[in-house]
Amino acid sequence: QVQLVESGGGLVQPGGSLRLSCVASGIDISWYNMGWYRQAPGNERELVASFTNDGSTTFYRGSVKGRFTISRDNAKRTLYLQMNSLKPEDTAVYYCNTVPSRQNYWGQGTQVTVSS
Repeated sequence: QVQLVESGGGLVQPGGSLRLSCVASGIDISWYNMGWYRQAPGNERELVASFTNDGSTTFYRGSVKGRFTISRDNAKRTLYLQMNSLKPEDTAVYYCNTVPSRQNYWGQGTQVTVSS
């Protein structure tokens, strides 16, 4: 059974930083294109950042480009999202999943709130 567990969220002031982690079990993330998604209240879930299984191609949503960095440690089966220069509009629940996403892989997510 695949389980993706996100952590690292919290309350941060505008301009601050957070590092999100996603630990995978039941899946070898090195085999898959992986990504971070987010969902703000009243909005659809959207892909924020992703990379191909071999790491050769990365994608960043325009609004986060230059501020967020996706990475992973295959040995630890962990995906990361370093978020810098956070803005109130980054407030959302953040999730990791494959790209394209698999419905039964969604975890609980981790809440990120950017507010002064």
